[in-house]
Amino acid sequence: QVQLVESGGGLVQPGGSLRLSCAASESIFRLNSMGWFRQGTGNQRELVARIPVHGIIYYADSVKGRFTISRDSSKNTVYLQMNRLKPEDTAVYYCTADSFSRDTYWGQGTQVTVSS
Repeated sequence: QVQLVESGGGLVQPGGSLRLSCAASESIFRLNSMGWFRQGTGNQRELVARIPVHGIIYYADSVKGRFTISRDSSKNTVYLQMNRLKPEDTAVYYCTADSFSRDTYWGQGTQVTVSS
C-alpha cells in the first residue's frame, strides 16, 4: 500500500555530492523505519543507511562520515545526502520502508554513477 517515489540520482564526479529523496505516500512516522539499500554491478544488495521512528540511525561502515540520512515529516520525505562520493559508490539505490505490521516496501531504484 505504501508508495515510495525516489529522485536525485545521476552522474557525478569523484569527490562530488548528490542528495537522494524518497517521498512516501503516508506519514513516515506511521512507518517503523525507512532506509536506503544499494546494489552495484556484481555485488549483493547492501543496507546503506536506516532511520527508525524510534532507535538509533544505522550507517554502513563504507559510507559512515560521508553519507547522512534525514527526514522531513512535513513532506513525508527521507533524504540521503551523499558527500565525497567514490567510484565504488556507483550502484542502484533503493528506498525502503518497513511498516509496523512487518511489511516491506521498495522504491523503483535510482542510478548513481560516480565517474570522471
